[in-house]
Amino acid sequence: MEKLIYTNALGVSIEIGGPPFYLQNVEGLGDVTADIQTQKSAYEDGSTLLDVILNNREIPVDFVIAANYDETYGDVSERRALMAKVLNPKLGVGTLRYENERIVRIIKCIADGVPLFPDKEGRSQRLQKGSITFIAPSVYWESLNIIEEPPYIPLFKFPFSGTRPFKTGLQQDERIITNDGDAETPLYVELQGPATNPRIINKTTGKYIKVDQDLLIGETMIIDTNPDTAKVIFIDVEGNARNVVHWLDLGSSLASFKLQIGENRIAYVADSDIRNNTFNLTWRKQYNAV
Repeated sequence: MEKLIYTNALGVSIEIGGPPFYLQNVEGLGDVTADIQTQKSAYEDGSTLLDVILNNREIPVDFVIAANYDETYGDVSERRALMAKVLNPKLGVGTLRYENERIVRIIKCIADGVPLFPDKEGRSQRLQKGSITFIAPSVYWESLNIIEEPPYIPLFKFPFSGTRPFKTGLQQDERIITNDGDAETPLYVELQGPATNPRIINKTTGKYIKVDQDLLIGETMIIDTNPDTAKVIFIDVEGNARNVVHWLDLGSSLASFKLQIGENRIAYVADSDIRNNTFNLTWRKQYNAV
């Protein structure tokens, strides 16, 4: 059984897949065309491949709004208005969640207009057919569960009567992360001080992010490498946050720092001792289809 849940930019959701909004058909679960960019030189047989660019994903959805036998056309009308309100494209990009009996995926998208509600054969006293097409500029479906690498490898803990167990472990200042999705994926990084000029390095790709600043005890640095939301946020000991992207070293690769497909060796280094620091990584796998 399939169902869709759309959550708009205001956080309001509507589910298509059960009463009173029944899912009839959904496409675009794959179905993304590619722009094959090539270059042809004189006397060359064929051409040279330069790049492959995926176009926007379109997700057409057909549904039926139904009323119970003890309800009236007014109930159908109210639900029709509710769907148009939640899917209002003027609200901007929302999140579409796809579920079946095996997987859950999400994608950022926006309705291409107000839902279509046909008259005549498409409408009765207790039924209303409808359709909507979602446009996803970011074409990849993403895993629902965010994967986080813990800052420590647990070894063992000492239980003490009347107190919380004391844990010991090895800090992971360098980790090997395997991206088995279908595309490179951005990272969300959390660093906690103390650290002097902290740096995150992907030794596999050679790219790095360096912050030219001292991070004191109790201070936190948040680094988001998603091209749509790329930022560097500093949070002081009192919880005040501000954007400090200007603290980045000029050679830093903020929006292009990603986990490549396959193995990635990610390291956290600084000009000071970081043995007691927290270094968290969070990301989502990206897929071409569900």
